[in-house]
Amino acid sequence: MSDKPTLESKFEQGLFASRWLMAPMYLGLVVSLGMLVVIFVRELFYYAPQVLTMTADQSILTVLTLIDLSLAANLLLIVLFSGYENFVSKLDITSNDRPDWMGKVDFSGLKMKLIASIVAISGIHLLKVFMGLGKPDSAYPVTTDTLRWMVIIHLTFVISGVLLALMDWLAAKTDKH
Repeated sequence: MSDKPTLESKFEQGLFASRWLMAPMYLGLVVSLGMLVVIFVRELFYYAPQVLTMTADQSILTVLTLIDLSLAANLLLIVLFSGYENFVSKLDITSNDRPDWMGKVDFSGLKMKLIASIVAISGIHLLKVFMGLGKPDSAYPVTTDTLRWMVIIHLTFVISGVLLALMDWLAAKTDKH
């Protein structure tokens, strides 16, 4: 009997076990989520006492900032849970509180959720800048060149998302070999 099947089998087992090297990265994402919570709470406590003296534009910018942080946290959770389940191990959670999408987001779905979140976050930043245009006390002063690049980058994200969706749609339509 040859040693190759045993050696090959051991190699494949080691290769398969290497997926656990990703686990510390997902733990790091949990720490990152905690950091976002701290920043969100800091922003909330900074702006809450000012609510009675804010202009409508200032309040909209404040809300957009909080939404931006919330979207980033949602994105982090999606990457954390679906990445762990797709690449490391299934989460054995028996809670009735488990979101419906958990266990159902494959790599393609993860890409789409990722690009959609990036487009939303980019759009919020762009909206903040647009709201400050022409205001001397704007929190987001920009030059025409900077604004142009922000729009180009945002459109690049949008086009990338559309192209990714198109590729996924085409891949779903083709016969599997």
